[in-house]
Amino acid sequence: MSERTLILGNKAYSSWSLRPWLALKQAGLPFAETVIPLRQPDTRDRILAHSPTGKVPCLIDGDRVIWDSLAICEYAAELAPAAVLWPEDSYARAVARSASAEMHSGFVGLRNAMSMDLKTDRSGQGLNPDSAADIARVQALWADCRARFGQGGPFLFGRFSVADAMYAPVVTRFVTYGVAVDETARAYMDAVLNLPAMREWTAAAKAEPWVLDL
Repeated sequence: MSERTLILGNKAYSSWSLRPWLALKQAGLPFAETVIPLRQPDTRDRILAHSPTGKVPCLIDGDRVIWDSLAICEYAAELAPAAVLWPEDSYARAVARSASAEMHSGFVGLRNAMSMDLKTDRSGQGLNPDSAADIARVQALWADCRARFGQGGPFLFGRFSVADAMYAPVVTRFVTYGVAVDETARAYMDAVLNLPAMREWTAAAKAEPWVLDL
């Protein structure tokens, strides 16, 4: 059995947990899971037992500890080079990393107004000038990546990459909040939602007993 364990928050709500989970799954790397419910009195103490930041996700691989979503995705890409989690072309790879970094540090308006929630239909909620601007930027970014680099498959850079793992929670947000999107975005969202790993995560999220008041 693998010593590798991913420490997660609730699958229904933890967007940062979904990203490396999906990358590890797509890389074909075996790992165990420990789900720590968020917003409980002991949540931070339980996470601190694994992660120096007191936040999820955190990957434990033997005596190695990696505590950032994008860093875990990078680690997965290096452990499983045959999975090609970054585009092979140097420019496409640079753009994929740029898009991933933009997701990692940006889109605050979207995050604040439209929290990830796989349990509740929140259609019509969360739209304001800041979230609308982020939604427009996301769709423009997706369209640009698909037009320039997406010829080899249905994902942002053709085949699945870390960039898709980074934007997967945004796909779920657009569904949860009933965001109107263009045809390119809709086709891309369908590709992400139909990934077997994504279906597995969604089913597990819906089956969780915890319900948070967002």
